[in-house]
Amino acid sequence: MVDLEDRRNKALRDPDNLLAYIDSQITDKSQYYILIDEIQLVDEFDDVLNSYLKVPNADLYVTGSNAKFLSKDIDTRFRGRGEEIRVYPLTFSEFMSVSQREPELAFEEYMTFGGLPQVLEFPQPDRKYSYLKTLFAKTYLTDIVERYKIKNDEELEMLLDFISSSIGSLTNPTKLANTFRSANKKGVTDKTIKTYLEYLCDSFLIEKAQRYDVKGKGYIGTPYKFYFTDLGLRNVRLNFRQLEKSHMMENVIFNELLVRGFNVDVGVVPATIRNSEGKQRKVAYEIDFVCNKGNQRYYIQSAYRMESDEKVEQERNSFRNIDDSFKKIIIVGHPILVERDNQGVTTMSIYDFLLKENSLEL
Repeated sequence: MVDLEDRRNKALRDPDNLLAYIDSQITDKSQYYILIDEIQLVDEFDDVLNSYLKVPNADLYVTGSNAKFLSKDIDTRFRGRGEEIRVYPLTFSEFMSVSQREPELAFEEYMTFGGLPQVLEFPQPDRKYSYLKTLFAKTYLTDIVERYKIKNDEELEMLLDFISSSIGSLTNPTKLANTFRSANKKGVTDKTIKTYLEYLCDSFLIEKAQRYDVKGKGYIGTPYKFYFTDLGLRNVRLNFRQLEKSHMMENVIFNELLVRGFNVDVGVVPATIRNSEGKQRKVAYEIDFVCNKGNQRYYIQSAYRMESDEKVEQERNSFRNIDDSFKKIIIVGHPILVERDNQGVTTMSIYDFLLKENSLEL
């Protein structure tokens, strides 16, 4: 493996030197796996990598800073000749494989400090906090500001605060622009906010979930929801305030579904109901997640607590107005036995969902 950040390998940042070095290592017709870290430090690195497209026994794997090497760069620079391997933070199942805590306490820690692997190396909360804070400021923010040459990073940081405070809430650039004006009387256009949101998504800091009309079978432009790729980064941005477990669990479920390869949308189910006087009115029920993968589809509601009959009814109402037979699941935040009611709605615990293989088929 070639680490281009290592001072000893500084000479290899020159593309001709790097090519010569790699060629010197390929000495026969055996299969060679070439791993290069921080490839963006090499000028014209795409030409270097493309040099090995027709070398049958060379397989290249590269990593790079998200300031200069994003998934859309792969699409434009390599045009189908390269493939992105997305590496997510640890899932809860992976987290549990090294945690010494019982699942309930481990889940509290996971929702608080997230799943970045190095967090597990620090036993003390203050060390975890310090690591996450430095990572957010020195890596994510610095990369974004440098890549896009942002002059007023205060606006970007305020937007991050707003998004961090409202994970799982419907929003759009216009609504966020109004929030800016009401918060500090400062005008930031919805166009600028839309651009900043794209930067945050491209840097793998947040993910956007679009709204999908389940009955109309089409996407609704706005509003949409944002979730953090790692909750530890979200929480440190807010100095570990606003730890609303219902929203945090929803974020965990969203991330888990992405890791499992699903396309995840926010569902909307239009319906017409009658009030106590018999008058009709239109309502729109929300499905937390509509998950698709090939010909598979699941409808999922996240309900950290269902402590009353009214809450149970609220979560199931959305499902009752869906007129297809795909599986419908409610995930709750406490241990329960998996149960299925006479309308086919499955209720399971977050622990079964996250820890059991093929949990959506339980």
